[in-house]
Amino acid sequence: MAKSAAGKWVSRVGASGGGKSYQKTRPVNYYGALAVIVVLGLVATVFSRYEYQNPSSAATGTPPAIGTTWYAALSIEACGKTLPFLAPNPSTTAGLTVQSANVIKISPVSAADSGSHATLGQFAAEYPGLIASSSELAVPTASGKSSTTTTYHNGDTCPTKSKYAGQKGQVSYAYWTSFGQKKPVVTTNPASIKLTQFLRVTMAFEPQGVTPKAPQQATVNAMVAANATPTTTSPPATIPSTTVKPLTTVPTTVPANSTTTTAPKG
Repeated sequence: MAKSAAGKWVSRVGASGGGKSYQKTRPVNYYGALAVIVVLGLVATVFSRYEYQNPSSAATGTPPAIGTTWYAALSIEACGKTLPFLAPNPSTTAGLTVQSANVIKISPVSAADSGSHATLGQFAAEYPGLIASSSELAVPTASGKSSTTTTYHNGDTCPTKSKYAGQKGQVSYAYWTSFGQKKPVVTTNPASIKLTQFLRVTMAFEPQGVTPKAPQQATVNAMVAANATPTTTSPPATIPSTTVKPLTTVPTTVPANSTTTTAPKG
């Protein structure tokens, strides 16, 4: 059977790769798509390079920003006993340091410890010898070296002469974001605890059901005194007179990113 005129036309189009109009438009669309892909790739590369070279820009919108100076109160306890203060490290170049009386100085110097990265977990990472994780709490000696007597893991038993002798303990972290807060928020993740002005926080190794105690009054007084210096940057509110008599300012709001873990009954 002879091919029709339409059939011959289709065969010619197929053999040539398309009609004249298609042949004219195909290269334009093809190369146009390639050009868009190249441009988008270059933009992504330039943006990534800028973010890498300017990491601090990501933290400027969330306090504490670089240049801020706040203070918080720290306590460390194990098996019912409050451990000695950490040795101050004022000579360090880190942004999260310890001063006398276990006062944490929050003074970010890079994106690593500013903004949302200014956490208890980051503080532990910047303090020599201190380990704080969901399963381990290791407190260094005054020389900065680790000690088996002050290294605790989930499931370890408390020493025979301790308050909870023979009981198995677990690592936890309790914090109070205002002086009016009676019960702490308790969590096992130190990275979830944002360091804020007037924060009180306790690293603990205690049997299940034991609520960690807040930092002692000497630490709180030293924290409030430090925050009262002109270097602080956040407007405070009124401190209850029953908490710290000599000074009268402290914020009472809870940070929006605080965890909501329920505190165990002690």
